[in-house]
Amino acid sequence: MNGIGHILYQISYMGLPLLFAMVLHEYAHGWMADKCGDPTAKLQGRLTLNPLAHIDPFGTIFMPLLCLMLPGSFLLGWAKPVPIDPRNMTRPRRDMALVAAAGPGMNLALAVGSALVLATIVTMNPGLSIRGATGGADAQDTSLSSVFLLPIAIMAFYSVLINVFLGLFNLIPIPPLDGGRILVSLLPSQPAMALARLEPYGMLILVGLLVFDKELRVIHTISSVFATGLSGTLLSTALGLGTGGSAQ
Repeated sequence: MNGIGHILYQISYMGLPLLFAMVLHEYAHGWMADKCGDPTAKLQGRLTLNPLAHIDPFGTIFMPLLCLMLPGSFLLGWAKPVPIDPRNMTRPRRDMALVAAAGPGMNLALAVGSALVLATIVTMNPGLSIRGATGGADAQDTSLSSVFLLPIAIMAFYSVLINVFLGLFNLIPIPPLDGGRILVSLLPSQPAMALARLEPYGMLILVGLLVFDKELRVIHTISSVFATGLSGTLLSTALGLGTGGSAQ
């Protein structure tokens, strides 16, 4: 499959899982904030599953396309952050930690749910193989069930990978990532204030980590060690359940 064809193939199967991952991540933040007493997201029309309300032109469209075009790159993107006002919360420090944790928690829940969908599909059609399909090879099985089930299985496969990576990436303890905000909420006052002061420079730090990842290997460790290990466990368990122990 040529370069453009491979990119179009990836967009067709990875676009929807990535969009769901980003939109539901932000929805989870807004939902938890509302439960903690802050209705800001709801009042501004952001407590919705409508993707149009959450799309950020750069983070939701341009950045994922750029990642797909760069050889050896990982898929990264984000939706428009939901507005949150800690002043409306009953216990701001605790509640902000819960709000921040809700986003990665949603991604990990989606990864588990996608693995269960994949297991169900493989149970329905034990002869279905996604190994060649996820590599961009043409599917050989043209039965009616495979025509409908194979695309869903491939999207579920990629959904596991995408949600595990996004969930773990967002737990990096650097504001404005969720991990940084969780840490700010948990630390004593002085260290918390010192870490919070990094937030205006947080994106620059993250860009530096991405650009110099070959030397620092922070993102590489997240993607190749933690994310690969967790997604591999979920996928092997799903395929094992679906085939009764013989992965496809």
